Amino acid sequence: MKAVWLVPGLALLAVAALDEESGLARWTHLRAELADADVRIGVLEREVSALRREAVRLESEPFAIERAIREELELARPGQQVIRLPGSKASSDWNP
Repeated sequence: MKAVWLVPGLALLAVAALDEESGLARWTHLRAELADADVRIGVLEREVSALRREAVRLESEPFAIERAIREELELARPGQQVIRLPGSKASSDWNP
């Protein structure tokens, strides 16, 4: 009696596995999307952490705001010169 259901059961399982809308292919695609989202979350969490550290520096270090403004706007104090190197850019991650 159990063997009677074995063939139709296997046929249904094969159809479900090959169905692109609800089968194994869809599950694999969703797992890949989840892995990509996890990577993106990690990148964003590190970015948020770096921004929080910068905010703490801006609030606590006396010259942090001046340094940040000078780096972003590429400004110099009177008597100083800004030197731009090829391929370089102002970086707010610079921390002397």
